[in-house]
Amino acid sequence: MAAEEPLLRVEHVTRSFPRPRAEGGGLLHACDDVTFDLGREGAEIVSLVGESGSGKTTLARLILGLDRVDGGHIRYRGRSLATLGARDWLAHRREVQAVFQDPYGIYNPFYQVDRVLEQPLRRFRLASGRADERRRMEEALGAVDLRPADVLGRFPHQLSGGERQRIMLARLYLIRPRLIVADEPVSMIDAALRTMFLNILLDLRQEGMSCLFITHNLQTAFYLGGRCLVLYRGRLVEAGQVDDILSHPAHPYTRMLMDSVPSADPGQRWKDEIPARAVESGQAPLPTACAFVDRCPAAMAICRAERPRLRQTHTGQHAACFLYDPAHTGLGDANRTPQACPDTLVGG
Repeated sequence: MAAEEPLLRVEHVTRSFPRPRAEGGGLLHACDDVTFDLGREGAEIVSLVGESGSGKTTLARLILGLDRVDGGHIRYRGRSLATLGARDWLAHRREVQAVFQDPYGIYNPFYQVDRVLEQPLRRFRLASGRADERRRMEEALGAVDLRPADVLGRFPHQLSGGERQRIMLARLYLIRPRLIVADEPVSMIDAALRTMFLNILLDLRQEGMSCLFITHNLQTAFYLGGRCLVLYRGRLVEAGQVDDILSHPAHPYTRMLMDSVPSADPGQRWKDEIPARAVESGQAPLPTACAFVDRCPAAMAICRAERPRLRQTHTGQHAACFLYDPAHTGLGDANRTPQACPDTLVGG
C-alpha cells in the first residue's frame, strides 16, 4: 500500500542569490538541498529553528509562492508549485496562508483594519451577504479573544502590536487554510501576549490547520511541541522531536543555540566570553564540506573534505554530523550503525 501523500513536501530545494563583490562575490545559498515534509498524518505544527541568515524566511517565501526555487521541488498536496496555473494559484493562496513578523507593516495605514477581514471573505466568496460577512468577522474576532467593538472601524496605528497580530489570526480563522506559514510571528509582541498567540495556533491545529512555525527561539519551539527542524546557512543540520533535540542536542550548532539562551534566573550570569570561532566568518561554505566546520569545536579532517548527511543518533533524532558515523569517529552508537537519512525521514 502506497504511503499517504504529505500536505507539504519540500524536495532537495535550493535557492541562491548573488553575493556582493565586497563579500567576495559568487553565490549565497539561502536554501541548500533542503528536504522535509509536513502533515503526513493529519494536522501538525513543525518548528523551523535557526539564527538570522540561516534561510528560514527564504524557505517561507518559496512555500508561499512569493519566490521560485532554483532547483528541487515544493509539492503541496502532491502537486508541484511549478506546475500551477492562475486558477490553481488562487486555490493555493486560500489554502496556504502567512503570518509575518511585523504586526504593523502588513497593514495598509490608509484603511481600517476591517479591510483585512473583508477582503478574503469577498475574494474567496465565503459570505452570502453583508450581514453574513459581519457575523463571520465578529465570530472570528471572538475566537482570538478580541471584542469586535474594540477593533472594528479602527486604523492600524490605533491598535497594539498584539491586537494587530491576533487580527491576522482571525483572518486565518475566517479562511481556514490547510497550512499556515508563521514567520517569527511573536518576536515583536510583548511576552504577556505570546502565550495567548501560541495557544491560538494550537487551537487552530485542533481544527485541522497545520503550521510551519519559523523562529530563532528554542523555548517557543518547546512550547509548541511536535517536530523541530534546525537550519544552518541554508542546510538542514538536525531534525527530530523537539523534546529529544532540546534534551540531547546532537549537532554542535544546536548545542551552540542552546548555550546562547540566557537563564531565567537573573542571579545566573554568563561568566565566559564567547569564543571567536562561535562567530560566523562570513565566508561562503564549500559545497563539499560541512557548513559549520569553521565554528565547530569538534571539527575533523573529514568535515572539510566531505559534506555530512543526516544520520540517526542513539537518542532518536537525526543530525548532519560525522560524530555519528563510526567510520570516522568512535563517538557513534556502538550498538547500531547509523544510516544515511532517506528523503522521508523528517516526515510525520
